[in-house]
Amino acid sequence: MASAPSVSSESDDPVAELKESMKRADLIPGTREYHENFHGDGAFRPTNCLVQPLLTDLYQITMTYAYWKSGKKDCYAVFDLFFRKNPFDGEFTIFCGLEECLRYISSFHFSVEDIEYIKSIMPATIEPEFFHYLSEITTKDIKIYAVPEGSVVFPREPLIRVEGPLPVAQLLETTLLTLVNYPSLVATCAARIRLAAGPKKELLEFGLRRAQGPDGGISATKYVYMGGFDGTSNALAGKLFNIPVRGTHAHSFVAAFQSMSEVKNRMLKHKKTGAEVDFITLCQNYRAEMAHLFHVIDNEEGSTANNGELAAFAQYAIAFPDRFLALVDTYDTLRSGVLNFCAVAKALWDLEYKAVGIRLDSGDLAYLSREARKHFRQIASRYEMPWFASVTIVASNDLNEETIYSLNEQQHQIDCFGVGTHLVTCRKQPALGCVFKLVELDNEPRIKLSQDVGKVTIPGRKTFYRLVGGSGNEALVDIVQGVDEAPPEPGKRILCRHPFEESKRANVLPVSVECMHELYFDNGQVLREKLPTMQQIRENVKRHLELLRDDHKRRLNPTPFKVSVSPELYTYLHDLWMANAPIGELY
Repeated sequence: MASAPSVSSESDDPVAELKESMKRADLIPGTREYHENFHGDGAFRPTNCLVQPLLTDLYQITMTYAYWKSGKKDCYAVFDLFFRKNPFDGEFTIFCGLEECLRYISSFHFSVEDIEYIKSIMPATIEPEFFHYLSEITTKDIKIYAVPEGSVVFPREPLIRVEGPLPVAQLLETTLLTLVNYPSLVATCAARIRLAAGPKKELLEFGLRRAQGPDGGISATKYVYMGGFDGTSNALAGKLFNIPVRGTHAHSFVAAFQSMSEVKNRMLKHKKTGAEVDFITLCQNYRAEMAHLFHVIDNEEGSTANNGELAAFAQYAIAFPDRFLALVDTYDTLRSGVLNFCAVAKALWDLEYKAVGIRLDSGDLAYLSREARKHFRQIASRYEMPWFASVTIVASNDLNEETIYSLNEQQHQIDCFGVGTHLVTCRKQPALGCVFKLVELDNEPRIKLSQDVGKVTIPGRKTFYRLVGGSGNEALVDIVQGVDEAPPEPGKRILCRHPFEESKRANVLPVSVECMHELYFDNGQVLREKLPTMQQIRENVKRHLELLRDDHKRRLNPTPFKVSVSPELYTYLHDLWMANAPIGELY
């Protein structure tokens, strides 16, 4: 990434400083300059301008110096990026973040200002030649193999395999982890909510105001959409990634009106004839007609329904007659909000506009949705508006996966869920826990041992395959094996072994075999023709989840999906384990 021009702190010209500051902002997503750089010159830069070589931990740089100092700068290393445990007490994870990793790797280069800063934080004993070495580092000798974005993956599987010069590959660690951990976590959270809601319900992401900063909000929207949501309230994310954007009004809009006397614009044109109608009077008349259906008093002496709310709804309908969706819980959901909505919706229908529906943001969502639906059916029958029986009911209010399952059990009548805080913050589990481990150096295997068997790494350069059975619609097991081993073949029996437990093994006869690794970066170039669109990633998520049995996806006590190794890799792993494990002494 090109370095930003520096600004002298001694400048006496504030206008000049402002201009320089604007130049430095030319890679901020959403700006005209960003899109020109992003799409105009062919460069494949990160979406976020903060993603750059210095977005790393200091120990990556100190290790790089130690590698350089010890003569290991030209050693050829292989690193695996993987995780050890599925999130949210589940048994699957959605892999996301690959494209941003590739954008980062393709633009990796320390600027002059970066080098000067590194000099200032490193010990004075560092040899000057090292900084020259850092300034010339590129990723032209790096290879990246990875799982296609949007794939369902499992513990210990190498999601990304990084090959190349040891110091360069090491420098990529922290940034790759931050670009994979959160995206995969939030996409998995979204996929789980999709499973809870079912395939036919609309899911909207409302989390920007509660996200962990601007980038957390933008990233959440992007990867939640990949994970199965249908739209967002986040306008910038909609612009950047072409995600459908949804939104109507808040409680403040309703509270801004206190009485019908505040209404300044009473007229609305008929959709077809163009004739102007006193829309406010029409709404008032229909509310008076409908009041008894809601057990509400509405007459010349007054109304127990809120007049300010009716005024707000009517004014919003005049502003958006084809997109009228009302937030109905500001005062009393059923005796005021739903009644006022129905009155305005019927007035709109007289002018040949169809109201969209309501949003519930508090209270007993299951009960309120059922009661609202009853009223909609009643109004539909009374006024011969059959379409009105099925107007949309949106529910929000701090929803999460468990809440949606509970609403299902209560037979709710909700068509669309707006999910925010629990989704974008992944409140149930705040981090995925991906790690980046050295597994081979100069064609020699490397292994990390631990008394915790779950932390023992699987050595060597590896790939893995998904073995599919049934009628080609059920994932049976994943098998990890060395890259030099022959790939599994459909129709041939394959021995799959647990990596660490000798007695756990099974013969598998797949009807199809899917290789889960592809080469995405080579000779300093991203193989961009392999990168899917957002829609293709969404379809990949859906396809992979459909291959999993229901017991792997269930909310409580899901069956673990089996990740195995080939017999050759099993022997390789255990021989290396025994060779590196110290032998104890007893006295």
